[in-house]
Amino acid sequence: MRIAWEETGSGPPLLLVQGLGYARWSWEPVVPGLAERYRVISFDNRGIGESDKPPGPYTAREMADDALQVLDEAAVGRAHVLGASLGGMIAQELAVAAPARVEKLVLCCTTPGGGATVPMPEVTVRLFAEAGSLPPEVALRRYVENALAPDAPAALVERLYERRLANPPDPVGWPAQAAAGMGFQGVEGAIEAPTLLLTGTEDNVVDPANTDVLAARISGARVERIPGTGHLFFWEQPDAVVRIVTEFLQ
Repeated sequence: MRIAWEETGSGPPLLLVQGLGYARWSWEPVVPGLAERYRVISFDNRGIGESDKPPGPYTAREMADDALQVLDEAAVGRAHVLGASLGGMIAQELAVAAPARVEKLVLCCTTPGGGATVPMPEVTVRLFAEAGSLPPEVALRRYVENALAPDAPAALVERLYERRLANPPDPVGWPAQAAAGMGFQGVEGAIEAPTLLLTGTEDNVVDPANTDVLAARISGARVERIPGTGHLFFWEQPDAVVRIVTEFLQ
């Protein structure tokens, strides 16, 4: 499997794992701040960007193996790991499958998987149902708006929309990645790495209550909520995210 990755900065390694339909470019709001203290490694999950796009469905466990491959190729024995949404599910699998490789874990806007998951908010369920009948550009804008807080600045919506237009999801990879998220049943084993759970209070994609479920399952987990932000809170409040993550990792 060819997995495209890049790195910036120096210091303790920090691996970033993105979610459904987003390639490594989508970490751009937080990479500069994190790279001031860390060797930040980001990659395109299988199914998107410059990585291979084999037929699906994928599983979060397979995608965790891809993340391990990136660490191996980067000659990193042990790293901090930050995963968002589907990336948070992948990061959970990584932390259980290879605990010796994970120093600290940051799980953003993600779920515990299986029956413990608090269901997706109705507004997003309706959007998924409607999207197929909309012109592609209209559907994409709706997805962008839905991933941010309802009162997100118009300039931010436009910026993210333009980036999404320039980096469209792959017709094979997107549903294969989506299957990994829908099929995630939770990890089999305890997460032992010190863990930070981050969520936006206005997340319309992953119900913020999932953070509380995860906190109850992961011993000693710390919870931080970023008020007034949506699913892509690291686009809305990048400075706050860099500060919170850096304080936790230090």
